[in-house]
Amino acid sequence: MTTAPDSRPVDGQAGEGTTADEPQGNTPVFQNLEQFVTERLAPVLLHPSEESGQIWCPRWWDHADAVSRLQAIWHTWEVLRWEPGTGMSHWHLHHLDPQWRALLDPVHGPFRECRDGHRMPGPLPLEPAPDGWFENEWDPEQPFSLD
Repeated sequence: MTTAPDSRPVDGQAGEGTTADEPQGNTPVFQNLEQFVTERLAPVLLHPSEESGQIWCPRWWDHADAVSRLQAIWHTWEVLRWEPGTGMSHWHLHHLDPQWRALLDPVHGPFRECRDGHRMPGPLPLEPAPDGWFENEWDPEQPFSLD
């Protein structure tokens, strides 16, 4: 069984090796995103080398797009840790690895402006669509039609 740095179970063996004060069953291991990043990701993922060109911002929590990706990484970890056999492999290959590459990308990633310290990239420029341009997709009176 794999354990987190603080010896909590992290894969599909519910209850095996746990103590009374540890989460049981399908209870999430981490209470929030900051706890997941500091206790699970930071200890096992290396800071990108300068040669790699990848960028990490210590103020990750101040980048909305990074928070969104990190929440996706965390939530899928909480679910897939219970999958026996290949759950964690699936999480690494299909969730962590692509999200991590996108997060650290020096050209398109959320930290691209933070090479020399924390800086926020500007938001996407938007213009409002004309009235009536979009339908209410949840309106039961507007069924999907191929006509």
